[in-house]
Parts: sequence; C-alpha cells; structure tokens
Amino acid sequence: MGPFRGGRSSVTVEYEPVSVKDLLVEMKDTSELLIDLSYSAVLLNSGELANEVLRLEEKMDVLRMRARMSLLMAARNPDDAEALAPVLGIVSGAEKISDATGDIAKVVLEEVGLPEAIRTALPEAVETLVRTTVVDGSEYAGRTLGAINLESETGVRVIAIRRGDDWILNPDPSTELRVDDMVLLRGPDAGIAEVYETLRHEPYAPPTVDDPEIQNLTIGREEQFLERAVDSIVLMKNLSELAVDLSYGAILFDNAELAEEVHNLEVEVDALRSRFEAWTLQAAADAPDPIALRGLLHLGFSTEEISDAALEISEGILRKINVHPVVELAVQESDEIIVRVTVEPDSGLDGTSLVEGVPQEDVSINVLAVRRPDEGWVLVPDADTRLRANDVLIAKGTRTSAETFRELASN
Repeated sequence: MGPFRGGRSSVTVEYEPVSVKDLLVEMKDTSELLIDLSYSAVLLNSGELANEVLRLEEKMDVLRMRARMSLLMAARNPDDAEALAPVLGIVSGAEKISDATGDIAKVVLEEVGLPEAIRTALPEAVETLVRTTVVDGSEYAGRTLGAINLESETGVRVIAIRRGDDWILNPDPSTELRVDDMVLLRGPDAGIAEVYETLRHEPYAPPTVDDPEIQNLTIGREEQFLERAVDSIVLMKNLSELAVDLSYGAILFDNAELAEEVHNLEVEVDALRSRFEAWTLQAAADAPDPIALRGLLHLGFSTEEISDAALEISEGILRKINVHPVVELAVQESDEIIVRVTVEPDSGLDGTSLVEGVPQEDVSINVLAVRRPDEGWVLVPDADTRLRANDVLIAKGTRTSAETFRELASN
C-alpha cells in the first residue's frame, strides 16, 4: 500500500440513531491520540506515523458529521438549542484539533523544512511511540491483552489498534490481538524491543536523531534565537495538551474553575507564539538556509490552533450555559475526574514534594500542572517539585481521591 496522503474524506455519511455520549467519548479519545501521534511523527520523522494521523483525521471527519446530525435531530426548541450549544463546542473543538494535528503530520509527509534542533528537544516532551504489525505466527496473535499480561510483564502499553479501517482506542484487557492488526506501543526501550520482535518477528531498531545538520545550521546569534524558538514550541505543546485535558474536564464535569484555567493557558500560548515567531524570524535572518525553518513556523501555528480548540470546547462553561443531560451521562461512566485546587497556607499540601506528579501524602492522585503567582505554569512531573502556599494545582484521580485532595489543600 502506498503513502496515505489523506485529505477530506469522500465516505458518504448517512444519519443513523447513535449515542451522542458515545460519539463524544470517541471524539475525545481520538483527539488525544491525534496529538500524541502527530508530535511523535515529527520527533521520529516517521511517514508511517504521519499517515496514521491522516487516517485518524478521516475518522474524526465521520464522527463530526454523525455528531452534528444527531444534535440537529435532538434540538426541538430554543431551550434544547441553548443546552446543546456546549456539545457543539466539543464537536467543533475536536475537529479543529484534528485539522491542526493533520497539518503537523504534513510537515513530515510533504518534507517541509524543519531543523533537527526540534527533534533533539522534543524527546523531553514526547514519549517514544512505536508502530508495528501483528504477523502470522506471532505468539501474541489470537490472545487478549489480559491473557498476555503485556503491561505487567514488559511495561509496554498498547495505546491503540487499527484493524483495517476501524480503530480500537484505549484497548482493555479483553481486547484480542489479531494477525495484520496495526498496533501503537508505548513503554521502556527494553520492553518495546521485546514486544516488537514478538509481534513482528523482526528486531526493533530504535530511532536516532542526528546532530551534525543543526550544528552546521546554527551559528552565533542564530543559534541563540533558534534555541529560544525551539524551547518555546516545546512549552506551547505542553501547555496546549494540558488545555485540551482541562477543557474536556471542564465540560464533562461542569467546572467553571477548569474552564477559567483553559482560558489562562490559551492566553499564555498566544503570548508564547508571538515570541516564538519573532525568535524564528531572527534566526532566519542569519541562517544559511532560511527555508529549513519553514516547518518550525507550521508547527507553531498548528500548536496554537490546538489551544484555541481547547478554549472552544470549554466556552459553554465560561458562558454559564447549563450542561446538557447527554454530557452528564458521559460523566457517570467516567472513572477519573480532573480537579483544580489552591494550596492554602499551612495546609496538608503546603511544603509537600511531588515525585513524578504524585504528592507524598496518602492520596492516589496525579498532579498534571502547577500554576504559581510569580512563575506561571510549572508542568509536572518534575523531580522533587515542592508545593507552596497559593499554588494552583490541576490534578487527575478518582472522585474519592479528589475529595481527599481538596481537603488536604484546605487549611
């Protein structure tokens, strides 16, 4: 099969009764996987991963059309239209994320100039993602993930499976691996190598990033400007991903505090983009080949689009529009929630250290980010990050752990 170049889907989509709740959950999961895949494609300069992004973008187009049809059928009067407006925000925001990640993938597929500096910086912001296929004769073929006990035995997670034109997102222990399944893996290099070879009957060759090209490109002032631009794009990526997490949390849990943080993040990403563009253009002025920086500008624009999409997803909450019952149904099935708390002076969290995002307290919750009045956002996990009074924390955990976490943050 030749390269999959994507483009708008030509698949005919007809109305059929379908759960809007299920569509929203699938769009959310697809959005998150698209962000992950697109940046991994850039990091690894992988046309295979970039093509998977465009396949998922087609899937999102179909989900978007089905969701809009269902919402149009559901709106019977002005009250319904008002209640469904935030749901349309989710649909529109997910579509924008899909388009932005498709543009990121095309930086690879269309061989737009991109300095190697971005690939030396992104590993700190992106976990290595591996794509492989289950071959006939693999000992994993025909077995469930639970039976293989893959994550416990190797530390490797199967984050998605493409079976023909169908995707299985967030596969669970009952999911069976079949011959010709395309599998996306995450995990430590040693575990990845073992699983890859078992699935494909070929040795795994880790990706490499070459430095010489960027050393020839960045000289003197340009090196300084390009380093600042690359640092900015990495921070923009991290903040945009956090904004997407918070936006879905805001609308799924009708939480105005989370929606306000999405707005704060979007403003910060906008400011970062302005500085990023200035530094990139200053680097281009001294570069022997300014065209090599074109992809960096594409990456900056698409990254900001993701944060804009997150704001659109949470806009209904910011405007105090009541959440529609279909969203409440989705909430009831969620095992985890996202919370926003402020650390009060002398509370149980004041002075507590985080180890890989988990506070050294008797609470099973993961802190995603910290916003400090004098420093702005601190993305975690950072080794030994110590919480301070007045820190604003964004965390994810079960409802029970979230309530315990709130109590710890209070005086």
